[in-house]
Amino acid sequence: MAKMNLRRQNWLKKKNRSKKSLGVLGKYPRLVIFRSNKHIYSQLVDDNNNVTLVSSSSNDKDFSKGKSNSKIDLSKEVGYSMADKIKKQKIKRIVFDRNGYLYHGRIKAFAEAVREK
Repeated sequence: MAKMNLRRQNWLKKKNRSKKSLGVLGKYPRLVIFRSNKHIYSQLVDDNNNVTLVSSSSNDKDFSKGKSNSKIDLSKEVGYSMADKIKKQKIKRIVFDRNGYLYHGRIKAFAEAVREK
């Protein structure tokens, strides 16, 4: 039990450290990502008004679970979906908040998919 608590505390420290290093909080909307073992969730947050502008996840009805073979492919699809929603809102610049996760695997696939669109 204590080990899980310590693991959670370390993750929160890493999350806050990466959020501080963004340095432009408040100027641009922040694209926050969360990944669980099965799904990936993302939302575009306006920190000035404390409002979620757009959100997308692999749990949405848009994504069929049998269509993609891997979680990385599913992350790319969520990234494409998020990019389309951001374009509809006519938002030009965002800040990517990886939420303490390392930039590889599903997080990297998501970020590159958003940049690609």
